[in-house]
Amino acid sequence: MAATPTTSRFRWIVCALLFFATTINYVDRQVLSLIKELLDEELGWSATEFGIVNSAFQGAYGVSLLGFGWLVDRIGTRPGYAISIVAWSLAAMAHAAVGSVSGFLSARIALGLGEGGNFPTAIKAVAQWFPKGERALATSLFNSGTNVGAVLAPAIVPAIALNWGWQSAFVLAGIAGFVWLAFWWWLYSEPRESSRVSPAELALIEADSPASSGAAKISWAQLLRYRQTWSFITAKFLTDPVWWFFLIWLPDFFKKVYGLDIRQSWDKLVAIYAIVTVLSIAGGWITGHLYGRGWTITRARKCGMLLFAICVVPVVAATRVDVWPAVLLIALAGSAHQAWSATLFTTVSDLFPQRAVASVTGIGGFAGAIGGMLFPIVCGMTLDHYRAAGDEAAAYTVLLTFCAFAYLVTFAIHHVLVPRLDPVRAVNHD
Repeated sequence: MAATPTTSRFRWIVCALLFFATTINYVDRQVLSLIKELLDEELGWSATEFGIVNSAFQGAYGVSLLGFGWLVDRIGTRPGYAISIVAWSLAAMAHAAVGSVSGFLSARIALGLGEGGNFPTAIKAVAQWFPKGERALATSLFNSGTNVGAVLAPAIVPAIALNWGWQSAFVLAGIAGFVWLAFWWWLYSEPRESSRVSPAELALIEADSPASSGAAKISWAQLLRYRQTWSFITAKFLTDPVWWFFLIWLPDFFKKVYGLDIRQSWDKLVAIYAIVTVLSIAGGWITGHLYGRGWTITRARKCGMLLFAICVVPVVAATRVDVWPAVLLIALAGSAHQAWSATLFTTVSDLFPQRAVASVTGIGGFAGAIGGMLFPIVCGMTLDHYRAAGDEAAAYTVLLTFCAFAYLVTFAIHHVLVPRLDPVRAVNHD
């Protein structure tokens, strides 16, 4: 059935679905850090214990990324995403039933095991639905859901927790996932199977990325032979922990450095992620715009990544300025990270055939999760060490120094491994 004119750009509706899923995903992730003050009183846990609980989530998330990357490339995007959202929504609600450090440890592991389907599936959906020139923008648009989730969470979670109990915040986050699932199952299918796509739109989508249905699957062992895979793995391992640092520790940062509890700092958190939302989309647009103006994919993506890496560096001064200048520095760094992340994800679909995109994304996401698993433990130990010395603000100076320079180091490594973003022909790129 031919699509009507109103549905001739259905790929952007797909992008909106991915955006809302990612928004819900990041609200779920932030609930724990936003109610930390309430749980500090109830559980009496140390910064190290809090770091270990978050580290357990990251480890489970990493395993889940590997599993879902493999699964989605084999069973498809629609059922793969559905399995993931059911698992993480149930796990989110399960937090409401626990009341101990070990209970939260188990609940975070369950949440991590469910959430690993989000990015491998979303990146694969973008590769299926968007031509190469639009992928960076589409990725940055759906990836901006991480920022919108980060804006919504501090705006609504503390109020919900303080008025209705912290358990209600987890329950409502889980319910939101099931609401999204109904729309996903109703609307989504692959382009060639969709009645909502016109022949003209299908031709545009497949112009430089023909469908790969029926092609042989590519094993992890094959993928790990290529430096292109390792460039993505390394970049995720070194830079994902920075974003997790912001998500997990910013409420504590404002309390320890500026003496602001969540009632006083929620507006700063909202401001940070509101700025990140706008600037990160602009960052994702840049590389696609440059490509559209005749730049090569390599030149457009590389210049963008270098620019984003440089923009993170000023965050090193965030503990040495007043609170609102610190907000702006952190917002700039977060924006640069998200633009970097969207561009990095896009390089996977630049380099690999569609049938390998979810697997490569999952492998790299696993590496990022391992980095994200280790860093919260380091953060907790560092904070506990400086707390004993009576200077927790100094701990955040140390941690922000790593954040500031991680991207420049990573860019250099990535460029050495993949100086040109040419498709991996040895695996029969589509």
